[in-house]
Amino acid sequence: MKKKSKNNFSKLIYGACIGIINGVFGGGGGMLCVPLLKDKMRENVKISHATTVLIILPVCLTSSFVYWTSGNFEFFDQVPTILGVVVGGVIGSIALKKFNNEFVSLLFSIVMIFAGIRSITL
Repeated sequence: MKKKSKNNFSKLIYGACIGIINGVFGGGGGMLCVPLLKDKMRENVKISHATTVLIILPVCLTSSFVYWTSGNFEFFDQVPTILGVVVGGVIGSIALKKFNNEFVSLLFSIVMIFAGIRSITL
């Protein structure tokens, strides 16, 4: 029983960190959530990615509302981008089912490396 409560406490701490990062960076929590679920919580690669989307959705909606109500986000100007992200999300989730775990891990690593390099050069 103690192991389960320790696991729940770890999940709570990891979740808080992901929420803070997502709130500050506007979605960057997903890049942290996947490796935490995969490596620390020992989840399957595909489950880690799918769970991350589910976890990040309410956080992104909440953060977006805060940004919008504080005047830092023009919702109606971003409707085309929002629609594109929704369509891309559907395509990506369908593609995830077809990819094997190794390919998903490799692709995620490449995207993270590219994002890191891009962040350094901005």
